[in-house]
Amino acid sequence: MSVLITAADLAADLSEPVLLDVRWQLGGPPGRPAYEAGHLPGAVYVDLDTELAGPAGPGGRHPLPDPEAFGAAMRRAGVREDRPVVVYDGGQGWAAARAWWLLRWAGHRRVRVLDGGLAAWEGGLTREVPVPEPGDFVPRPGGMPLLEAADAARLAREGLLLDARAGERYRGEVEPIDPVGGHIPGAVSAPTTENVTPAGLLRAPGELRERFTALGAAGTPVGVYCGSGVSGAHTVLALATTGIEAALYAGSWSEWTADPTRPVATGPQPG
Repeated sequence: MSVLITAADLAADLSEPVLLDVRWQLGGPPGRPAYEAGHLPGAVYVDLDTELAGPAGPGGRHPLPDPEAFGAAMRRAGVREDRPVVVYDGGQGWAAARAWWLLRWAGHRRVRVLDGGLAAWEGGLTREVPVPEPGDFVPRPGGMPLLEAADAARLAREGLLLDARAGERYRGEVEPIDPVGGHIPGAVSAPTTENVTPAGLLRAPGELRERFTALGAAGTPVGVYCGSGVSGAHTVLALATTGIEAALYAGSWSEWTADPTRPVATGPQPG
Protein backbone atom coordinates (compact mmCIF):
# COMPACT_ATOMS: atom_id res chain seq x y z
CA MET A 1 0.00 0.00 0.00
CA SER A 2 1.26 3.49 -0.86
CA VAL A 3 2.38 5.58 2.09
CA LEU A 4 0.87 8.74 0.57
CA ILE A 5 -2.51 9.93 -0.64
CA THR A 6 -3.08 13.07 -2.68
CA ALA A 7 -5.63 15.67 -1.70
CA ALA A 8 -7.58 14.93 -4.87
CA ASP A 9 -7.76 11.21 -4.15
CA LEU A 10 -8.80 11.82 -0.57
CA ALA A 11 -11.51 14.27 -1.65
CA ALA A 12 -12.93 11.60 -3.98
CA ASP A 13 -13.97 9.47 -0.98
CA LEU A 14 -13.60 11.39 2.25
CA SER A 15 -15.85 9.01 4.16
CA GLU A 16 -13.81 5.83 3.66
CA PRO A 17 -10.79 6.39 5.93
CA VAL A 18 -10.49 7.36 9.56
CA LEU A 19 -9.03 10.88 9.46
CA LEU A 20 -6.55 12.01 12.09
CA ASP A 21 -5.47 15.65 12.41
CA VAL A 22 -2.06 15.71 14.10
CA ARG A 23 -1.02 19.34 13.63
CA TRP A 24 2.08 20.15 15.67
CA GLN A 25 5.13 22.38 15.45
CA LEU A 26 8.44 22.02 17.24
CA GLY A 27 8.44 24.77 19.85
CA GLY A 28 5.24 26.18 18.40
CA PRO A 29 1.75 26.65 19.80
CA PRO A 30 -0.46 23.61 20.51
CA GLY A 31 -2.27 22.21 17.49
CA ARG A 32 -5.69 21.88 19.12
CA PRO A 33 -6.77 25.55 18.64
CA ALA A 34 -5.88 25.37 14.95
CA TYR A 35 -7.89 22.16 14.64
CA GLU A 36 -10.91 23.75 16.31
CA ALA A 37 -10.67 26.73 13.96
CA GLY A 38 -11.06 24.45 10.94
CA HIS A 39 -10.28 20.87 9.92
CA LEU A 40 -11.20 18.24 7.36
CA PRO A 41 -14.77 16.99 7.81
CA GLY A 42 -14.77 14.01 10.13
CA ALA A 43 -11.17 14.43 11.27
CA VAL A 44 -10.33 13.73 14.92
CA TYR A 45 -7.53 15.65 16.61
CA VAL A 46 -4.65 13.63 18.06
CA ASP A 47 -2.04 15.35 20.21
CA LEU A 48 1.54 14.45 19.37
CA ASP A 49 3.05 15.33 22.75
CA THR A 50 0.58 13.35 24.86
CA GLU A 51 -0.84 10.65 22.56
CA LEU A 52 1.93 9.97 20.03
CA ALA A 53 4.70 10.02 22.62
CA GLY A 54 5.38 8.95 26.17
CA PRO A 55 6.53 11.29 28.93
CA ALA A 56 9.85 13.03 28.25
CA GLY A 57 12.81 11.72 30.21
CA PRO A 58 16.00 9.68 29.76
CA GLY A 59 14.40 8.05 26.71
CA GLY A 60 14.22 11.40 24.92
CA ARG A 61 11.82 14.28 24.40
CA HIS A 62 9.31 12.15 22.47
CA PRO A 63 9.88 8.52 23.45
CA LEU A 64 7.55 5.87 22.12
CA PRO A 65 4.24 5.80 23.97
CA ASP A 66 3.23 2.84 26.05
CA PRO A 67 1.47 0.50 23.57
CA GLU A 68 -1.63 0.18 25.74
CA ALA A 69 -1.93 3.95 26.14
CA PHE A 70 -1.38 4.45 22.41
CA GLY A 71 -3.99 1.83 21.58
CA ALA A 72 -6.51 3.50 23.88
CA ALA A 73 -5.86 6.87 22.22
CA MET A 74 -6.32 5.38 18.76
CA ARG A 75 -9.54 3.63 19.76
CA ARG A 76 -10.87 6.93 21.15
CA ALA A 77 -10.10 8.46 17.76
CA GLY A 78 -12.11 5.72 16.03
CA VAL A 79 -9.21 3.74 14.56
CA ARG A 80 -10.29 0.27 13.47
CA GLU A 81 -8.42 -2.74 12.17
CA ASP A 82 -10.62 -2.96 9.06
CA ARG A 83 -10.61 0.71 8.00
CA PRO A 84 -7.80 2.65 6.35
CA VAL A 85 -6.35 5.63 8.20
CA VAL A 86 -5.23 8.95 6.71
CA VAL A 87 -3.16 11.29 8.85
CA TYR A 88 -2.37 14.91 8.11
CA ASP A 89 -0.77 17.94 9.70
CA GLY A 90 -0.40 21.57 8.75
CA GLY A 91 1.82 20.80 5.79
CA GLN A 92 5.32 20.21 7.15
CA GLY A 93 4.66 16.47 7.24
CA TRP A 94 6.73 15.67 10.32
CA ALA A 95 3.87 15.07 12.76
CA ALA A 96 1.85 13.15 10.17
CA ALA A 97 4.86 10.94 9.47
CA ARG A 98 5.24 10.29 13.20
CA ALA A 99 1.60 9.15 13.40
CA TRP A 100 2.05 7.03 10.24
CA TRP A 101 5.17 5.40 11.65
CA LEU A 102 3.61 4.70 15.05
CA LEU A 103 0.51 3.11 13.57
CA ARG A 104 2.60 0.99 11.23
CA TRP A 105 4.96 0.04 14.09
CA ALA A 106 1.89 -0.91 16.13
CA GLY A 107 0.64 -3.23 13.39
CA HIS A 108 -1.90 -1.22 11.38
CA ARG A 109 -1.31 -2.03 7.72
CA ARG A 110 -3.45 0.60 6.00
CA VAL A 111 -2.09 4.02 6.91
CA ARG A 112 -1.31 6.90 4.57
CA VAL A 113 -0.15 10.48 4.92
CA LEU A 114 -1.94 13.30 3.11
CA ASP A 115 0.77 14.63 0.81
CA GLY A 116 1.26 18.31 1.53
CA GLY A 117 -1.02 18.20 4.56
CA LEU A 118 -3.75 20.72 5.17
CA ALA A 119 -1.96 23.24 2.95
CA ALA A 120 -2.65 20.98 -0.07
CA TRP A 121 -6.35 20.55 0.73
CA GLU A 122 -8.64 22.52 -1.58
CA GLY A 123 -11.96 21.37 -0.15
CA GLY A 124 -14.02 22.84 2.61
CA LEU A 125 -13.18 22.80 6.30
CA THR A 126 -15.44 22.46 9.29
CA ARG A 127 -15.35 23.50 12.94
CA GLU A 128 -17.64 20.64 13.94
CA VAL A 129 -15.82 18.29 16.30
CA PRO A 130 -16.94 14.71 15.63
CA VAL A 131 -17.57 12.12 18.30
CA PRO A 132 -16.33 8.94 16.61
CA GLU A 133 -17.60 5.49 17.36
CA PRO A 134 -14.88 3.83 19.45
CA GLY A 135 -12.46 1.79 17.38
CA ASP A 136 -11.11 -1.69 17.95
CA PHE A 137 -7.43 -1.26 17.12
CA VAL A 138 -5.08 -3.15 19.44
CA PRO A 139 -1.35 -2.44 18.96
CA ARG A 140 0.96 -5.28 18.01
CA PRO A 141 4.40 -3.65 18.22
CA GLY A 142 7.04 -4.77 15.78
CA GLY A 143 5.55 -3.70 12.46
CA MET A 144 8.43 -1.30 11.72
CA PRO A 145 12.15 -1.71 12.45
CA LEU A 146 13.31 0.14 15.54
CA LEU A 147 16.77 1.05 16.81
CA GLU A 148 18.03 1.46 20.35
CA ALA A 149 21.06 3.63 21.09
CA ALA A 150 23.55 0.78 20.78
CA ASP A 151 21.98 -0.29 17.48
CA ALA A 152 22.29 3.25 16.11
CA ALA A 153 25.95 3.45 17.09
CA ARG A 154 26.68 0.12 15.40
CA LEU A 155 24.71 1.00 12.26
CA ALA A 156 26.64 4.27 11.91
CA ARG A 157 29.78 2.15 11.48
CA GLU A 158 28.47 -0.94 9.71
CA GLY A 159 25.67 0.50 7.54
CA LEU A 160 24.20 3.95 7.02
CA LEU A 161 22.77 6.12 9.79
CA LEU A 162 21.12 9.30 8.54
CA ASP A 163 20.82 12.38 10.75
CA ALA A 164 17.59 14.15 9.73
CA ARG A 165 18.19 17.38 11.66
CA ALA A 166 19.26 20.69 10.16
CA GLY A 167 22.87 20.75 8.99
CA GLU A 168 23.97 23.31 11.55
CA ARG A 169 22.73 21.10 14.38
CA TYR A 170 24.49 18.08 12.87
CA ARG A 171 27.73 20.05 12.66
CA GLY A 172 27.34 21.25 16.25
CA GLU A 173 27.31 24.94 15.32
CA VAL A 174 24.05 25.51 17.18
CA GLU A 175 21.88 23.40 19.46
CA PRO A 176 18.67 25.18 20.48
CA ILE A 177 17.01 22.28 22.28
CA ASP A 178 19.28 19.50 23.49
CA PRO A 179 22.22 19.88 25.91
CA VAL A 180 24.99 19.01 23.44
CA GLY A 181 25.53 19.88 19.77
CA GLY A 182 26.93 17.56 17.14
CA HIS A 183 26.00 14.10 15.90
CA ILE A 184 26.38 10.39 16.51
CA PRO A 185 29.88 9.43 15.27
CA GLY A 186 29.64 7.93 11.80
CA ALA A 187 26.21 9.38 11.01
CA VAL A 188 25.62 11.18 7.70
CA SER A 189 23.80 14.51 7.48
CA ALA A 190 20.47 14.28 5.61
CA PRO A 191 18.16 17.18 6.58
CA THR A 192 14.46 16.27 6.45
CA THR A 193 13.66 19.60 4.81
CA GLU A 194 15.28 18.32 1.61
CA ASN A 195 12.65 15.58 1.29
CA VAL A 196 10.01 18.03 0.05
CA THR A 197 9.48 20.42 -2.82
CA PRO A 198 9.12 24.20 -2.34
CA ALA A 199 5.34 23.58 -2.50
CA GLY A 200 5.58 21.26 0.52
CA LEU A 201 4.88 18.02 -1.36
CA LEU A 202 7.12 14.99 -0.98
CA ARG A 203 9.63 14.82 -3.81
CA ALA A 204 9.08 12.20 -6.51
CA PRO A 205 10.44 8.72 -5.72
CA GLY A 206 13.06 9.05 -8.44
CA GLU A 207 14.41 12.27 -6.96
CA LEU A 208 14.42 10.82 -3.48
CA ARG A 209 16.11 7.63 -4.65
CA GLU A 210 18.84 9.71 -6.29
CA ARG A 211 19.28 11.73 -3.12
CA PHE A 212 19.48 8.76 -0.77
CA THR A 213 21.69 6.74 -3.11
CA ALA A 214 24.15 9.64 -3.16
CA LEU A 215 24.15 9.53 0.64
CA GLY A 216 25.03 5.82 0.60
CA ALA A 217 21.64 4.11 0.86
CA ALA A 218 22.29 1.34 -1.62
CA GLY A 219 22.77 -2.28 -0.64
CA THR A 220 23.29 -1.52 3.05
CA PRO A 221 21.10 -1.38 6.17
CA VAL A 222 19.73 2.11 6.75
CA GLY A 223 18.69 3.85 9.95
CA VAL A 224 17.45 7.35 10.71
CA TYR A 225 17.46 9.61 13.74
CA CYS A 226 16.65 13.26 14.41
CA GLY A 227 16.16 15.35 17.55
CA SER A 228 13.38 13.34 19.18
CA GLY A 229 12.01 10.83 16.66
CA VAL A 230 9.57 13.11 14.82
CA SER A 231 11.28 14.53 11.72
CA GLY A 232 13.24 11.28 11.43
CA ALA A 233 9.95 9.46 10.83
CA HIS A 234 9.45 11.71 7.80
CA THR A 235 12.75 10.51 6.34
CA VAL A 236 11.72 6.90 6.99
CA LEU A 237 8.53 7.65 5.06
CA ALA A 238 10.47 9.31 2.23
CA LEU A 239 12.77 6.29 2.00
CA ALA A 240 9.73 4.00 1.92
CA THR A 241 8.47 5.69 -1.25
CA THR A 242 11.70 4.58 -2.95
CA GLY A 243 11.40 0.99 -1.73
CA ILE A 244 14.10 1.35 0.92
CA GLU A 245 13.19 0.13 4.41
CA ALA A 246 14.81 2.13 7.18
CA ALA A 247 14.86 1.67 10.93
CA LEU A 248 14.07 4.61 13.23
CA TYR A 249 16.10 5.44 16.30
CA ALA A 250 13.09 6.77 18.16
CA GLY A 251 14.99 8.19 21.13
CA SER A 252 17.24 10.08 18.72
CA TRP A 253 19.60 12.87 19.73
CA SER A 254 17.59 13.81 22.82
CA GLU A 255 18.11 10.31 24.21
CA TRP A 256 21.68 9.98 22.96
CA THR A 257 22.82 13.15 24.74
CA ALA A 258 20.97 12.28 27.97
CA ASP A 259 23.89 9.93 28.68
CA PRO A 260 27.08 12.03 28.93
CA THR A 261 29.27 8.96 28.35
CA ARG A 262 28.07 8.58 24.75
CA PRO A 263 30.49 9.97 22.17
CA VAL A 264 29.69 13.05 20.10
CA ALA A 265 31.18 14.13 16.77
CA THR A 266 31.13 17.67 15.40
CA GLY A 267 31.85 19.25 12.06
CA PRO A 268 30.68 18.39 8.53
CA GLN A 269 32.22 14.90 8.36
CA PRO A 270 30.68 11.75 9.89
CA GLY A 271 33.64 11.39 12.25
